[in-house]
Amino acid sequence: MPLYWGQEGEPAMTKNPPETSRRNAFLHAHPWFAPQASAAELGSGQPVLLLDDTSGLLRSVSAMLNAAGVPAVIGETDPQRLPARLSEQGCGVLLVDASLPELEPEVLLARLSAEQPDLPVIVLTEAHDPEAAMRCLQAGAFDFLVKPVDRTRLLASVGRALEIRGLKHELASLTQTMLDDRLDHPEAFARLIAQDRSMRAACRYIEAIAPLSQPVLITGETGTGRKLLAQALHAVSGRPGACVMVEVGGMDERRFAETLFGHRPGLHAEAGQPQEGRIGAAADGTLVLLEVGELAPAAQQLLLNLLQERSFSPVGSGIVQECRARIVAISRHDLAHQADSGRLRKDLYYRLRAHHVHVPPLRSRRGDVPLLVEHFVARAVEALGKGDVHIPAGLYSLLRNHDFPGNVAELEAMAYDAVASHRSGGTLGLASFRHCVSSTPDAPPPPPPVQSLSQLFPDRLPTLKEAEAFLVAEALRRADNNQGIAAGLLGLTRQALNKRLVRGRQSSSH
Repeated sequence: MPLYWGQEGEPAMTKNPPETSRRNAFLHAHPWFAPQASAAELGSGQPVLLLDDTSGLLRSVSAMLNAAGVPAVIGETDPQRLPARLSEQGCGVLLVDASLPELEPEVLLARLSAEQPDLPVIVLTEAHDPEAAMRCLQAGAFDFLVKPVDRTRLLASVGRALEIRGLKHELASLTQTMLDDRLDHPEAFARLIAQDRSMRAACRYIEAIAPLSQPVLITGETGTGRKLLAQALHAVSGRPGACVMVEVGGMDERRFAETLFGHRPGLHAEAGQPQEGRIGAAADGTLVLLEVGELAPAAQQLLLNLLQERSFSPVGSGIVQECRARIVAISRHDLAHQADSGRLRKDLYYRLRAHHVHVPPLRSRRGDVPLLVEHFVARAVEALGKGDVHIPAGLYSLLRNHDFPGNVAELEAMAYDAVASHRSGGTLGLASFRHCVSSTPDAPPPPPPVQSLSQLFPDRLPTLKEAEAFLVAEALRRADNNQGIAAGLLGLTRQALNKRLVRGRQSSSH
């Protein structure tokens, strides 16, 4: 069944064994290997089970983990009862005191690795026994902590264990989803038309990652339906907030901050009221950033900070607010190439592509063309009231070798143009389609060579009107005629740029 396609989150250790000291030095030099556990990671709803025979350690560990958001810490004193306890109750992380009498930690770890391979086990060892810690790691322990337990190390280790276990479960779910050809939420993709395998795989991937909170990068050529996939992602996610789209291409630091973060009253002469940013409008929803590959370097830094900290401050305000929107980035560029060439920060690129969806161009899925033609012709007939119109038999032969540089949007425009020029009823003529195909270049023409104002006006200064016309033309050239990006390059709104273009056309016609 085809899919339908339309338009487009304390006490220090008294003494460390040598191995622990070396590892702590490594973690200090590479802090991303030992992040502070977040409340979201620790407060996962899964209890932590502590195998130990002293109530003091249980109280201490419980207090530290409860304060960080772990809902329950359960104690077990008998190693012989541990398998039954795990089977009955389950847990997210198991903490084991390696100094328990009659406990052989390596034997227990081997058994747990065989029976519960997904269960992370953190071993608590004595400071004077680093060899025992190393043996436990070799036997399959996730990590080890030295007693007395340091709060920072405990939270970081438990947080990492819960996060990695969650990622393993997500990967298993994702793998199962990708192997299944069915969609659980076909209604979310009701505006898509696609039976091509690559498109169906993209839709299944969207369903699999929709419940997650990490950023999503959607790449593809203009007109392929990237925005519709972002909207489908939001619909499947079940987020109660809105799906807000923002054209950020060409934005500098100031415009990016004011648009996304908002500003407080009185910062601008024209701003008598506080202005909410787009992040606030997308709270508990999805924020879609269009053409992130065109962001200015300073704006890239702001976006990176937002993704790292999940917080922001409105312009002119020192109040830090939480970002409760999921970030989806859309780009028509190869961002990996841009990161390699230095036009895009590499750290930003890797943050954005936590999940990556590439939308294939129409020329690589030609089997969808008949479905799309039928759909767009039917919509145009209904919208224009043309009666019962039939598609000519030779149309698909005509379109077979066309590359569709404008992709699905180009084919839709073809269909509407053909129906609009058709009288009513009967079979559509091919003339309109032939004209569109013959007048569409196989590749966009190269941009004209750049001329400076001094080259255009060697003997005099240009007037303000002439300088404005030059800047507008140059911005459009650099933006490949994308008015949203060109407006950002000029520091204008899209509406203001459009007014200047209309005014220029009117003056040139007189």
